[in-house]
This record gives sequence, structure tokens and C-alpha cells, in this order.
Amino acid sequence: MGQAAWVMNLGKNQVLNGRNPFFEVMPDWFLLPGIIIATAATIIASQAMISGSYTLISEAMNLNFWPRIAVRQPTDLKGQIYIPSVNNILWIGCILMILYFQSSTHMEAAYGFSITITMLMTTFLLSHYLLYKLKWNKYLVFLLFVIFLLIESSFFIANVAKIKERWMFLFFELFIFATMYVWYYARKINNRFTRFVDLGKYVDPIKELSHDESIPKFSTHLIYLTKANARHEVEDKIIKSIFSKTPKRADVYWFVHINRTEEPFTLTYNVHELVDDTIIKVNINVGFRIQPKTELYFKHIIHDLVANQELNLHLRGVGTNKYSSEPDFKFVVIKKFLSVENEFSVREGILLNSYFFLDRLGQSDEKAFGLDKSDVVLEQVPLILQPITRFQLKREHENHTSHVV
Repeated sequence: MGQAAWVMNLGKNQVLNGRNPFFEVMPDWFLLPGIIIATAATIIASQAMISGSYTLISEAMNLNFWPRIAVRQPTDLKGQIYIPSVNNILWIGCILMILYFQSSTHMEAAYGFSITITMLMTTFLLSHYLLYKLKWNKYLVFLLFVIFLLIESSFFIANVAKIKERWMFLFFELFIFATMYVWYYARKINNRFTRFVDLGKYVDPIKELSHDESIPKFSTHLIYLTKANARHEVEDKIIKSIFSKTPKRADVYWFVHINRTEEPFTLTYNVHELVDDTIIKVNINVGFRIQPKTELYFKHIIHDLVANQELNLHLRGVGTNKYSSEPDFKFVVIKKFLSVENEFSVREGILLNSYFFLDRLGQSDEKAFGLDKSDVVLEQVPLILQPITRFQLKREHENHTSHVV
């Protein structure tokens, strides 16, 4: 308002001639302190934007809107996070923006456009919150919505008119939107085919497989990471992995679930033996500040159970044989890929192919869960959502003629 009053007092025939109203309203003696304060305010605002970017991406991952990436916890407060990849994206984005806009004057319209978009989204979200969460009167909510919408729409239209020559920055926002859209809807399609089964139904076949010496032993300890919280459930793809094609025979089958807690340094575990010394479910509770090292934790659990004589392995040690004292572990990581036997619509094909491309760019399961690659078996499983059913394959009948020589 102060800048507007200053501009109005210029008179009809006067122009700015490159002067900035923000600094012109200051008296001469305050100009240097004003520049210092403005610079400090810019730095504070940039830090707020960086922190906000980390928070948004973290929440997007929790809501399945963003691929899994590394998150660091610099303090004991869960809300304070650092995401290296987002920091790099912001750094590259800032450099590209400077090269593209070249001056702050050209950037003003783009900045105003982004701010008005934020204002509009806030109005929509606030209206939704008042209407569906606080249960306010719908007419009152509608009135507030219209008032804010009219004001913000005028800002939006004014800024849209000014960015017609500098619209390329919208590609950056389009990239973020496309990533979130692809990840969310492709995950929904993918999750339709993720089923949890009752592990108890497969106890007898697993015991029989474990004692079947006609099948070569795959590993002494076979470990699967599972998302199932319940002690008696696992994903059906794990059961298929054990029995399909070449069955995986092992002495002990472990199903490990990693539970991230709200406390920073939690590190506890509990063990449920579904079948003594053969089928074991382990839940490991890991605090949000701890980078999981699942293999290290698992080896510690094994030694604890053996030391307490809760596993019969104490009779012969944890080693594979008499020649080696090293335990034989195999962590099976199941990765899905899009099978060529699928027949998609154009939209689903683009979504799923983009999803698996982004998945390859994200953090691997080995790194996310802290597994040594030497002890990991990566198992590729085809994802068949809509198998091809309509095709014609005809056999050609050859004419056989005999030649007498």
C-alpha cells in the first residue's frame, strides 16, 4: 500500500525510469539498512521454501504420490528432515531459472503466478476442511469460498496476462504434477494385484519342502521382507516365490516386517514362531531417525535366539557346515516388471510404463532396507494386469513331396 501511495503521488506525466518503488519509499539514510533487511528476508524466505519442499515431498511419499527416495533426519524432531535429491533438484532449478529469466523483472510475473496458484489451492483446501471436517454450514462456506475466489482470480488473471512471453517455466511445474499423477494412479493399478494371504494355510507345504532332500537346498536361512503387520499374513507373491518354478528349500523361513515408529531412536523387535525352528515372523521397530540396517539387525536376532537356546541351531551353530562358521543367509527381494503379455489402453500403458521408469530412478530396496548385495537374491516377477486374449496364430501346413533318386 505504501508503494501504491508513492506511485499515485508521482503525478500524471512522471514515469518510474527504472526506479523501484520498494526502495524509493525509504528515506536516503535508511536505504542501506533497508537493502540488508530485504536481503535477510529473502534468505529466510528461501529457507522456508526449501524446508517446505522437503515436507511436501515427504508427505507425498507417505501418501504414495512420489517415488521412494532417501530421507535424512538431522535432529530428534520428526518434522525436521533433509532430502538430498530434492535439494539437488532445487539447486538445478534455480540455475535454470536464472539462465532463463536473466533478470528479476522477468521473474516477477512467474513468481506472482505461482503465488496466486498457491492462494487458490489454499482456498479450495480450506473450504473442503470447513465443509467436511468441521461441518460448517454449507452456505457460509460457499460465501467465504466465493469472496476469496473473486479476489484471488483477479490476481491470477493479471499474472496470466503478464507471463505470455515467459511461459516455459510451467514445464517444471508440469513435471512435478506429472510425476505425482503417474505415481499415484499407477500405484493404485498395481495395488489391485497385491493380496495378503494367511500364512497358516501354507505351513504344512513349507515344512514338507524344508525336509525334502530331493530338492537342492537354496539357503539355510531364507528371509523375505513383508509389508504385512499381522503375524499370520504375508503377500501372495512371497508364497509364489517359495513354491513356483524351482522351489526354494531352506532350513528356516523368515518373514521380516520393518515398522517405522514415531520415536526417533526406537530399535526393538519381537519374534513369533509359527512352526518351531522352521517358520518365523519377526517385527523390527525402527525409529524415524535410524537408517534401517536390516541385515545387521537380523544377524543380531539370530545370535540372540541361539544364545537363549530358542532355536535348535545352538546344537550345531549358525554356520552352514563344519567348514564354515559364517551363517548362510539369503534375502529375497521381489521386483515386479511389466510383462509383454499385457494389453493396455493408451492411458494405462503410459501410466504403468512411466511408473516403472520412475521406480528404477528411485531408491533400491537393498539400499532402503540396508542389505548387503552379496546376500540378496533379486527375483523378477512379471506383472500381468490385462493379458492379451485376442490374437490369431495359424499353423502353416507344408506340402511334403517325395523325391526318388
